Amino acid sequence: MTAETTEKRTAIVTGASKGIGRAICLELARSDCYLVINYMSDRPGAEQTLAMVQEAGGAGEISQFDVRDSEAAEWVIDDVHARLGAVDILINNAGIIADGLFVMMPKENWQSVISTSLDGFYNLTRPVLERMVRQRRGAIVTISSASALMANRGQANYAAAKSGLIAASRAVASEVARLGIRVNVVAPGLIDTEMVKDAPVANIKALIPMARIGKPAEVARVVRFLCSADASYVTGQTISVNGGMF
Repeated sequence: MTAETTEKRTAIVTGASKGIGRAICLELARSDCYLVINYMSDRPGAEQTLAMVQEAGGAGEISQFDVRDSEAAEWVIDDVHARLGAVDILINNAGIIADGLFVMMPKENWQSVISTSLDGFYNLTRPVLERMVRQRRGAIVTISSASALMANRGQANYAAAKSGLIAASRAVASEVARLGIRVNVVAPGLIDTEMVKDAPVANIKALIPMARIGKPAEVARVVRFLCSADASYVTGQTISVNGGMF
């Protein structure tokens, strides 16, 4: 971790070495946030994200840990809070896919997808909320998926994980709303990232009213809104960014 102090709002973004996570970092950097850029294994990608944040006039640091590791997550949150004074924004973006028909799905493929999304949500959100409750402010945005809201063959594990994030976020939002803390979800559709590089894009486009796949920045701008004062009366919501798929 590269330390640097700041008085800006502090935002932790998980899974930020590429794709939607990177785009969110760039949007929040333009909103005067100091970024804690999490990655698990792609250090070059995380360093590139940080370089892009700095090129955009922002500041931040990279932070390597596995969101499934509760002790590592809590240590990072303690460290960030001690050095920077607060955690103002948490973006739960880390997630993986291990697609396959359910009847042939190995247990490890089920467990790894569920654990990354749901255990990751718990391991970051619970300790961050402890501090936000004392601050009586904060914004948490979790990235779900269109797969949580519509049937998608071969993604029972992913759909279960992403649906769980929506339900958990609604429950948590209701618990902390009176304390000035907002908890929301963004559910992207087909977005131009590495995760969909092997998808039959041409066929899927026919199902999208806008007839194109989305850009990471289009998701990131919605996240930025939910983290801003403009969304001061928005909590417990799931916002779809999917080109009108449903």
